[in-house]
This record gives sequence, structure tokens and C-alpha cells, in this order.
Amino acid sequence: MRVDRVALRGLKARGHHGVFPKEREEGQTFVVDLVLGLDTRPAAADDDLAKTVHYGIVAEEVVAVVEGEPVNLIETLAERIAQVCLKHEGVREVEVCVHKPDAPITVPFDDVTVTITRSRA
Repeated sequence: MRVDRVALRGLKARGHHGVFPKEREEGQTFVVDLVLGLDTRPAAADDDLAKTVHYGIVAEEVVAVVEGEPVNLIETLAERIAQVCLKHEGVREVEVCVHKPDAPITVPFDDVTVTITRSRA
């Protein structure tokens, strides 16, 4: 079945993720983009927030994950974010893109990202 999309772009939070001690100690800003896949027809038909995903709550939960327990890899961070999103009733799939614009790379670059897609089993 096809799904509709609700997107949140540019969620920013400070986290202490990374494999290097400096990343863990000082932290850095991470940016998260989400695309939630769900059926929005019931909410649209009744104009009812309870029948869709409350993206404000999702945003708060995602920021809490980024600000929470440090992990070594942004791949792990993306997985944790995906699992939080999939706990919302109605969300069938999610695409998570984690940006690490201040990654410790020794050459000029614009951004580092990891993008994953997960769905309900």
C-alpha cells in the first residue's frame, strides 16, 4: 500500500556522539531530516490531529535522542531515531537522514550524512 509523507527538515540538537574523545567531551550540532510514511486520509477526512502523527511531538522526541546517550556512530544514532518514529501509531515507515556538519575531517567538506529507511515489520 502506498503511503503519504510528512517531512520534518533541519531539526537541530547538540549531541556528544562520535568515536573521538573531543567529540564526546565538547559535543557538536547534529541536524536531522525525517520523512514519515503514513496514511493521512483518516485525519484529512475528519480534520482530526488524533488520526495522524503529531510532528511536534516527534520533533521533541528526536531532539531528545540526539541530546541523549552518546553513541560512536551516526548510523547508530539514525537507527535509534527511526525506532522512536516507528513507535507512533500510524507511522508505517520512516526515512532518517542524520547530518554531522562538524565531523572531524581534515579536508574541506560541506556535510557528512547517513540516511536510513526503516519500516514496520
